[in-house]
Amino acid sequence: MNDFDFESRIVDIPDYPEPGVVFKDITPLFDDAEALHAVIDAIADHFADSGITKVVGAEARGFLVGAPVAYRLGCGFVPARKPGKLPREVFSQTYSLEYGTDELQIHRDALEPSDKVLIIDDLVATGGTAIASAQLVEQSGAQVEGFAFILELAFLNPRSIIGEKYPQEVFTLVKVG
Repeated sequence: MNDFDFESRIVDIPDYPEPGVVFKDITPLFDDAEALHAVIDAIADHFADSGITKVVGAEARGFLVGAPVAYRLGCGFVPARKPGKLPREVFSQTYSLEYGTDELQIHRDALEPSDKVLIIDDLVATGGTAIASAQLVEQSGAQVEGFAFILELAFLNPRSIIGEKYPQEVFTLVKVG
């Protein structure tokens, strides 16, 4: 395991976006070259021998992590986008949020049934985005191999929520609470 101190580069922002919430700002991990390298290397090294053929990253910060991890793994990257952002035929998946619903889409031809997919996002809280991404992978006939995140809000039990539908590994660099 990488011994980089990821947590020291995450900044707590109290009362954002509303009173009582402590927002975990991970952008310092991206603007520091050493930290960015450590994030990408830690995730890519962890999954290096997993046979991953594609990485799916959720809009938008999943792109920032997913694309360089895909590069390091020597595989393709598939963006999971919000509706109306992809120009060809898509698979769509709606999912629940604390305050409503959202939707992700991938191109229908982005994955093959033979693909082994790593799903990446910056943060996992309630698991909704991760599960929706996995459901998109399943719609394409490909196989989910694992999940990777920079930050896990463990007090919301995302591993249990994801694990109810997907027994694959959930790998995170920093766990909060």
